[in-house]
Amino acid sequence: MQKLVIVICLCVLTSCWAARGGGRGGKHGRGRGRYFNNRVPPVIQHRNPASASYYENKDGAKIVKASHFELEYMLGRKITFFCMAQGYPRPEITWFKDGIELYAHKFFQVHEWPLGNDTVKSKMEIDPTTQKDAGYYECQANNKYAIDTRGFRTDYVMIAY
Repeated sequence: MQKLVIVICLCVLTSCWAARGGGRGGKHGRGRGRYFNNRVPPVIQHRNPASASYYENKDGAKIVKASHFELEYMLGRKITFFCMAQGYPRPEITWFKDGIELYAHKFFQVHEWPLGNDTVKSKMEIDPTTQKDAGYYECQANNKYAIDTRGFRTDYVMIAY
């Protein structure tokens, strides 16, 4: 009987410790996985059936590959972000910084490559970078069925020699 009580107490203590973030994959340290704290991504609740059919259409624009979400850069160097989207008709990709659409200028370039009937690759480059280039960038893919967005955070680093 005592062994059973000890085993039950140990199981309860271990599960409580793991629930608070202890052990591997907890809230401290690395190894959280692709989704936040190894949880399944949240299910989006649509307000009406029309929005569900719009955002979940099989031909809708979907970003299938993208750059890492966080980048630190050295001032004066080049930064590059990449997005690849699929959908039918082929999606168009638009780049944003801090919620504002980016337009071409001599330090900012976008290169696009269509692949087949349903895929497009897009690369955004800033060269040379300045302090003003720090911020939150977004790649938005859209076609007549859906819109998909990926975000990238950038900040510059100062290296003292």
